[in-house]
Amino acid sequence: MNIRINEQPAVVTGGLTLGQVAEQFRPGADVLILNGFPAPPETMVQEGDELFLIRRGEQPSEDELEFLMAARHTPGVHARLKQAVVGIAGVGGLGSAVATALARIGVGCLIIADFDVVEPSNLNRQQYFVDQIGLYKVEALAANLQRINPYVTVEPHRVMLDPANIPQIFAPCSVVVEAFDRADMKAMLVDTVLSLMPACTVVAASGLAGYDSNNSIITRKVSSRLYLVGDGLSEARPGNGLMAPRVAIAAGHQANQAVRLILGEEL
Repeated sequence: MNIRINEQPAVVTGGLTLGQVAEQFRPGADVLILNGFPAPPETMVQEGDELFLIRRGEQPSEDELEFLMAARHTPGVHARLKQAVVGIAGVGGLGSAVATALARIGVGCLIIADFDVVEPSNLNRQQYFVDQIGLYKVEALAANLQRINPYVTVEPHRVMLDPANIPQIFAPCSVVVEAFDRADMKAMLVDTVLSLMPACTVVAASGLAGYDSNNSIITRKVSSRLYLVGDGLSEARPGNGLMAPRVAIAAGHQANQAVRLILGEEL
């Protein structure tokens, strides 16, 4: 019977349980992942199953680490995500959270662009640390992402984005995530990508300030190459600031929409 164990092909006899296979191939393994989900040792192994056998607390080899990080993915997903290139325009609250999610899921290359530095007021919602105050955001985020997943390529651009440089910076991308604060910058990014980059889809955001209902943040398909996340109403203004929970909800929508586009779920 042909199966895969920690991303390597293996042949086992029929009628074995997950625990028996683990004892044969990875004695002492106490985390047993079957086709992307933890399973009890008595589960029967079937033809074509994908197994990840992990010893809890053990530092894996460099060759094995990437596959173990992807152990909870649906089988076949990781290889497709690893080939993808996603651009993130602005790496503040939205962009830094989107980048973190995409790095954890194993998107192969992230192209990030921002001109700003980390400030104390950013720490209420952005994926930075106190000791990174004063650093350029793209450099701080690139360092953080490499600590999270060293197998993701991060290409940082410390630059103010405009219609002249957007097509060049994001040329390799199939998806660009718009993560600006200002409405005029949002419109500029969307217009530029849609008019000058015909092979690229934009995932934008609008309406995520404050602490209104979780469920008012949705993802809408505006056109064949534009998706918009948010409630469309809750703009940041005096008395209605940007706060980590709602920003994180919107960033999760944007990251998941990028993944759906990469995997062809929206075609």
